[in-house]
Amino acid sequence: MKRRDLLLASLALLAIWQLSAMLLDKPILPRPLETIQALVEELLYGDLLEHFLTSLWRVLAGTALAIALAAPAGLALGQSKRLNSLFSPLIYLLYPIPKVALVPIVLLFFGLGDLPKIILIFLILFFQILVLVRDQAAAIRPELVQSVRSLGAGRRALFRFVYLPASLPGILTALRLSVGTAVAVLYVAELFATRRGLGYYIYMNGSTLYNYPAMYAGILALSLMGLGLYFTVDWLERWLCPWQAAS
Repeated sequence: MKRRDLLLASLALLAIWQLSAMLLDKPILPRPLETIQALVEELLYGDLLEHFLTSLWRVLAGTALAIALAAPAGLALGQSKRLNSLFSPLIYLLYPIPKVALVPIVLLFFGLGDLPKIILIFLILFFQILVLVRDQAAAIRPELVQSVRSLGAGRRALFRFVYLPASLPGILTALRLSVGTAVAVLYVAELFATRRGLGYYIYMNGSTLYNYPAMYAGILALSLMGLGLYFTVDWLERWLCPWQAAS
């Protein structure tokens, strides 16, 4: 995506926001400049930065855990028809379940703090990464593996030069597809049993303190976090998978 197109889209959204605020003319929809001013003030002098970093930590921890467990499992399933046939029915049943429906269950089992939020992010990303990496690994041509083995490559070399490059596009695609859902579910999870996080910050300012500029500043911070994660995945793809980005 070109920077110019991104800038034009941002300006168009700001213009729509400004026009809507002028037409509504109520405190529940502050104007963009007022919201941006509140965002800067809350970051510098308020507690928005603390809530932002808490939410970001939860997303990053859940993502790292999902990659660490789902990527090897996907490679194993993709390279073993026996394992795949054994676990495919279970994946088929669990994958379509909306993970947001698991929020109260996870909170009941794991209580307060960061752990239940990290587990929810993990559950969202795990099945996405597992399925895509499995499909990528299953698509590796057997003759390619045999040719690398014929050169004396062991398991470590096969993982480095065959399986890892083949699985990286699947991992990054899963992250790109899931980052928006992960942030949305994190917001819902942070409405319950916590006093930290952007979900809690947005809810408190909007429903309890009636500080609408601060509420919209929290929403803007949450959106910027999602966009930042999305663009980070794009950057990782260009860096780790230059052949994928070129195609």
